[in-house]
Amino acid sequence: MPRHLVAIDQGTTSTRSIVFNEALQPLASARQEFTQHYPQSGWVEHDPQDLLNTTLATCRSALQKAGIQAADVAGIGITNQRETVVIWDKDSGKPVYNAIVWQDRRTAGYCQQLREQGWDRTIRQQTGLLADPYFSGTKVRWLLEHVAGVRAQAEAGQLRMGTVDTWLIWHLTGGRVHATDATNASRTLLFNIHERQWSTALLEKLEIPPGLLPEVRDCADDFGQTDPALFGAAIPICGVAGDQHAATVGQACFQPGMMKSTYGTGCFALLNTGKTAVDSHNNLLTTIAYQLNGKPVYALEGSIFIAGAAVQWLRDGLKVIRDAHETQALAEAADPHQQVYLVPAFVGLGAPYWDPDARGALFGMTRNTGPAELARATLESVGYQTRDLLEAMKADSNTLRKTNTVLRVDGGMTASDWTLQFLADMLDSPVDRPQVLETTALGAAYLAGLQRGLLPEPAEFAHQWALERRFEPGMDATLRERKYAGWQDAVRRTLSH
Repeated sequence: MPRHLVAIDQGTTSTRSIVFNEALQPLASARQEFTQHYPQSGWVEHDPQDLLNTTLATCRSALQKAGIQAADVAGIGITNQRETVVIWDKDSGKPVYNAIVWQDRRTAGYCQQLREQGWDRTIRQQTGLLADPYFSGTKVRWLLEHVAGVRAQAEAGQLRMGTVDTWLIWHLTGGRVHATDATNASRTLLFNIHERQWSTALLEKLEIPPGLLPEVRDCADDFGQTDPALFGAAIPICGVAGDQHAATVGQACFQPGMMKSTYGTGCFALLNTGKTAVDSHNNLLTTIAYQLNGKPVYALEGSIFIAGAAVQWLRDGLKVIRDAHETQALAEAADPHQQVYLVPAFVGLGAPYWDPDARGALFGMTRNTGPAELARATLESVGYQTRDLLEAMKADSNTLRKTNTVLRVDGGMTASDWTLQFLADMLDSPVDRPQVLETTALGAAYLAGLQRGLLPEPAEFAHQWALERRFEPGMDATLRERKYAGWQDAVRRTLSH
């Protein structure tokens, strides 16, 4: 039997493929960035063909670098940017419009209508989510309403929809499989996470024909095989999870009360709540953390839209740095007597504020404020926003209130020791960085290996998780609270209402 696994990590700004051996050690990887499209203020789109082409190219490149053939691969695991949605023609496979990205805010007005009509309660009860443009459902409705001919084609059964995992599965299998997993389904605003099926009431309200929707499967499941023409041999696709859920698996957060936070384009913290779907009273999301053998494990999630993307803004927008790594040295050199706050509400604010109309702002600048202070404010904003989430989780969860939770972190920003030390200081909790930072891809590979019988059950896999470094809090409590109070004041000034 083949012993290698391939993880496809299709993210918001790039696609990465990683080849793992059966011990889940990465052997080779390939990454490609793709174009972001901003047709109007607050609109964010991707060309779906870019998502597919970069997936194929990086898979081929990673296999070549690892010196193996498709026949040596036991399975593919897919993890993906969530909530981004595509509609395509079932015969030609061509999209009817660009993918509308999770960051896109074009449906904010319709979401406001849903709230005014009292639908927020039904949405919360059935999906664990909020009436917010972040989620896929209102994007699908927008496509049906605004792209010529799409509604008629959808009602005639000619079209298919899906989040990015579904789009990739469809094309990788040559159009033979139209499926998603429970975690991606749980982010659409259309899926009842308690009954684990598409919500008839929400489909009717959003006027979405049920025939558009994919079949929902477990995270470790049979998602068909790749077309042999793509890689030289058919490879089973047998693990799928949205990126934050895959990271939760990769961080081995299998016990209730365990928590992970991923720092990529945005920041996403998930707290495992076990078999119980905890209803949040503090604007967090209730979601399916992962589902194995037909049994869901739930989580509370806090979503921050802008984390690493703020560092990209320093690089590409302001051009005050040439490389993200420069921010650490700049933050260390910043004037300690200046307290500059960046509220990175470039596409609105996520949890726990949920204000789609808020926009980014800088506070506390003086004549002496320069690149160093801006870099420090950018990195500090990640710590402040994470504390916002932790405070909300503590209020919602008995488990967190009783324990001093250790936060397991991953993602590109966690390479910065300065950022993680500030995070530990602001949370007044230990922060653990694992040896494998690519935990999203690791989780996808594990799910594929689990399904193929190559890898052990979750409890045994958890023993393999390895710590690289723990960051202990060291900031004076008075300073911590003063800095956080300043952040809360900056956010209040930024909110649109």
